[in-house]
Amino acid sequence: MAGKFLMVGAGLSGAVIGRHLAELGHAITIVDARDHIAGNCHTKRDPETGVLVHIYGPHIFHTDDSEVWDYVNRYETFMPYKNRVKTISGGQVFSLPVNLHTINQFFGRTMGPDEARAFLTAQADTSIADPQTFEEQALRFVGQGLYEAFFKGYTQKQWGVDPTQLPASILKRLPVRFNYDDNYFFHQYQGMPKDGYTAMVERILDHAGISVQLNTRFTRDQASAYDHVFYSGPLDGWYDYDIGRLGYRTLDFERFTYAGDYQGCAVMNYGEVSVPFTRITEHKYFAPWESHEGSVCYREFSRACGPDDIPYYPIRLMEEQALLQSYVTRAEAEAGVTFVGRLGTYRYLDMDVTIREAMNAARAFVGHQTTGTRMPAFAVRPI
Repeated sequence: MAGKFLMVGAGLSGAVIGRHLAELGHAITIVDARDHIAGNCHTKRDPETGVLVHIYGPHIFHTDDSEVWDYVNRYETFMPYKNRVKTISGGQVFSLPVNLHTINQFFGRTMGPDEARAFLTAQADTSIADPQTFEEQALRFVGQGLYEAFFKGYTQKQWGVDPTQLPASILKRLPVRFNYDDNYFFHQYQGMPKDGYTAMVERILDHAGISVQLNTRFTRDQASAYDHVFYSGPLDGWYDYDIGRLGYRTLDFERFTYAGDYQGCAVMNYGEVSVPFTRITEHKYFAPWESHEGSVCYREFSRACGPDDIPYYPIRLMEEQALLQSYVTRAEAEAGVTFVGRLGTYRYLDMDVTIREAMNAARAFVGHQTTGTRMPAFAVRPI
């Protein structure tokens, strides 16, 4: 029997779940407070230069999930793309992640892999047996020199707190390579959508059973008109932040154009605290198969997220855990709603994981419909 379902948010979660259910004959309404689809991976042609711009900062698609890779390629042609990040520190340009070239350049050496591994082991602070903070993990992992040059300042600007207040787990995602591989990601499938992410999401939403309403702010009283709601907005926003706001970092973007090539790469990090922005992105380099004379660049500034800002990165520090637990407990008592996506589950998610979890949530919902059992509030529990 056909159902009537509401997706709150026209990003990847809402689009993927909505398409899956629409193909099964259900009626899908998708609402989004913004004036465009695709959420934070929204892309748009710059009218002045023709450059395809990632409006909310760069999104590079990378995954080892073959089903997700096949899924996105069903709706958009993905072009080969390798993310090669550079960083400026101490007046020099280095490649990231830290690799053999970075190590040799920084220390003025010509070491081979085994020699460099032994060298960094000697640099490491072995007195830190069980690193608990970001700083302890860095000092134990790469030593004082590399930590000060590449991690400390950037991290302090990105998160707005001293690295001694961040958990060690954040640094565990940043590899050190003892070869000359400067591909930032190590996944099997990597690429960029030829016509942008918005074009991809538009094709996912192109189904007779899907209705999209932009510039439409969701309120909870709308839920009663639907059989089920999939909510990808902020978890605390579902409750109108009545017991407090979960912490996020947001980004400010300072746009500028350049007549030629500004920096010669897509991403240039600025690791020193004396530079107020974290990085400069040059967007024509995200589409190397295109050719543009002019260039569109953005300086990125990270700061605490206010009530009227777009939330980007969940902070998830210790002081957030009690508040998060309160919201999760309340959500799990709700009927008729499933919280999905980065905001709905208060977790940082890459695009491929977002799509995978949306696919799983849609399938799980169909399974619960078949058995007549209740769909859990979270396809993936936040804590």
